[in-house]
Amino acid sequence: MYYIVETSKTPEQAATDLAEAVVRNGFGVLHVHDLGATLRSKGVAFERQCKVFEVCNPQQAASVLAADMRLNMALPCRISVYTDGGKTWIGMIRPVRMLGMLSTDAALVATAGEVEQVVTRIIDEAR
Repeated sequence: MYYIVETSKTPEQAATDLAEAVVRNGFGVLHVHDLGATLRSKGVAFERQCKVFEVCNPQQAASVLAADMRLNMALPCRISVYTDGGKTWIGMIRPVRMLGMLSTDAALVATAGEVEQVVTRIIDEAR
């Protein structure tokens, strides 16, 4: 269900490298949520770091939405850079598995497979 890799990089360096890999692979970063900073700003004692990148390939997203507009709730793809157990991790929920739970449309499964292949490569490049 997940694709998660460990990196020896700091969370900051992993996040920078991830943003660069996203662009190199034809996707765009729509937004980065710094969940750790948000929680701390709300008075929650949260020691770990966690940045969630919302990434998108417009052509792929349009294809998914044309097939089933309800899938807008599963978009855009999200890639996380986070710390856990003193280590830095980069990961995602696999698009094929996620969309497979939401639709049986073969064309969507194929699109999800293409997206998953690229997003896996993005994570591996950022590693």
